[in-house]
Amino acid sequence: MISIENLEVEFSARPLFQQVSFVINPKDRIALVGKNGAGKSTLLKILAGLQVPTGGVVAIPKETTIGYLPQVMVLSDSRTVREEAELAFEHISAMKDELARMNQELADRTDYESDSYLQLVERFTHENERFNMMGGMNYQAELERTLQGLGFLRTDFDRPTSEFSGGWRMRIELAKILLQRPDVLLLDEPTNHLDIESIQWLENFLATRCNAVVLVSHDRAFINNVTTRTIEISCGRIYDYKVKYDEFVALRVERREQQIRAYENQQKEIADIKDFIERFRYKPTKAIQVQSRIKQLEKIIPIEIDEVDNSQLRLKFPPAQRSGDYPVICEDTRKAYGSHEVFHHVNLTIKRGEKVAFVGKNGEGKSTLVKCIMNEIPFDGTLKIGHNVQIGYFAQNQAQLLDGEQTVFDTIDRVAQGDIRLRIRDILGAFMFGGEASDKKVKVLSGGERSRLAMIKLLLEPVNLLILDEPTNHLDMRSKDVLKDAIREFDGTVIVVSHDREFLDGLVTKVYEFGGGLVREYIGGIYDFLQKKQLSSLDQLSVNKLSSGTSASGRVETPLFSGPSEGKLSYEQQKEIQKRIKKAEKAVEDCEKEISRIEDEITQLENKMATAEGASDVSLYTRHGELKKQLDNAVEQWELKSIELEEIKNS
Repeated sequence: MISIENLEVEFSARPLFQQVSFVINPKDRIALVGKNGAGKSTLLKILAGLQVPTGGVVAIPKETTIGYLPQVMVLSDSRTVREEAELAFEHISAMKDELARMNQELADRTDYESDSYLQLVERFTHENERFNMMGGMNYQAELERTLQGLGFLRTDFDRPTSEFSGGWRMRIELAKILLQRPDVLLLDEPTNHLDIESIQWLENFLATRCNAVVLVSHDRAFINNVTTRTIEISCGRIYDYKVKYDEFVALRVERREQQIRAYENQQKEIADIKDFIERFRYKPTKAIQVQSRIKQLEKIIPIEIDEVDNSQLRLKFPPAQRSGDYPVICEDTRKAYGSHEVFHHVNLTIKRGEKVAFVGKNGEGKSTLVKCIMNEIPFDGTLKIGHNVQIGYFAQNQAQLLDGEQTVFDTIDRVAQGDIRLRIRDILGAFMFGGEASDKKVKVLSGGERSRLAMIKLLLEPVNLLILDEPTNHLDMRSKDVLKDAIREFDGTVIVVSHDREFLDGLVTKVYEFGGGLVREYIGGIYDFLQKKQLSSLDQLSVNKLSSGTSASGRVETPLFSGPSEGKLSYEQQKEIQKRIKKAEKAVEDCEKEISRIEDEITQLENKMATAEGASDVSLYTRHGELKKQLDNAVEQWELKSIELEEIKNS
């Protein structure tokens, strides 16, 4: 589908990567990985046609369409949600204008018998049929279905995009890409501002509705669930693995061990050749052999070993005074903006040393409650901060608050106090800002580098209550692992607002779910929470909002499941339930196969329609319309069968 040959990119005469070649095939699910700054986002921009490489060829067939979701979106604040989504149909609007122009020309002309008039009639008929086949008359209905499928309400359609948070803006962009139905989907950190429910929806979408996907993500669970191929950028080259990320990690270790052995053997060979040259350089009888060895030495191509970042990102929170037994207590806490109530009757108590997670949809109040705890915004009810609590706060936009004109060193030098000022270089080195990197200006840093710099600022003061709002955004996997270890060893209290399941797993012991104006408490880790919700995905988070043991007043209570547990069911009942589940799973699988079959037939048909002969074959457009209807029906059946399966599992 897309062929990349001998691609080269240089920045300020410094090569980013060289001789990069690979092919993106239909149905590929590719994870693009590598350390921060390796060139992942740059490669996506080149594939999207937004950046020109220094050398090489990117061959994209003329009929291939590409959808690109950038890491940072720029949406016009002057448009509504509907108007922004309608940009996906610009080609249909242009076609509609062209049809109107041709129709007016047909009405104005009177040379009905001329060849040019008959050709115009034929062209108008052909384009009008294409317009109808592409859904020109009903694209508004498809637009509304897609937005509603992504969680938007009808009342949201005419709201300006400026009123929505980053996560909801990401959904608008996803809706546009979905409506465009591109052949290749390029996603740069798509999960950064999505909640857990949205991430799992996106996983399902990519698995069932997309053609080819190339994505950059630091969410390990996400890329393992989505991708089947891993391309690593390392040492300016790429390594292509036809496996998921976890398998790739194991294979990469083996590859590096092989490189080390080959490097050691080559170094021994070079040493032997040099030793021979030195011993016999001045012996006339060995002149021919010496010259032969010199030429042999010149022909040796040095073996490179994959770069491994040996700088240790060691996070060690400094000791702080002991806080009171209950750092945070909420009693009937409520927050509203005018008539919009974000949450009400929040009753929660966080004990000293607890590590808890705030989860839920974007806009349900997670960051709002954090701001209430920080006393940044007014609220109703009671919210008590315990005795001797010292708070360290990492805000969601912390990295953007840094002064772009300051250097990395100056940024830390301005906040460091006392003896710590003597250790600034050491601290920066531990966060991979060693050497010349400490003299970079903040404005040229990548998102991950800015996040690390903001994290250093947080570490400079001793705290006993850490509040981290999306701390893993833009951090690479290694940095997240080290941060997770440091938080796990931290002896204070931690509140984490995060959508990263892998990061939360094994870290938190209590989960607070935000939704519908309520906050519910779940004892256990993140996967215990998902299991208690009885969901393999979180498609039902907004359903049964009062089914988790919440009292009529909306107070937080640990959910109690009134239904009988599987252990209390009779053998016959268990057997019958398993039988129904298997039957429902088979129905869902059959629907997925039918969807795949129809999509393959549509792809083949569209390839024919793209040829000169096919473009004039009306029967192809008729068949195309029939297949589109079949696909819509098949997807609808799949949705119904999936809901039935969930209902059986939850019964």
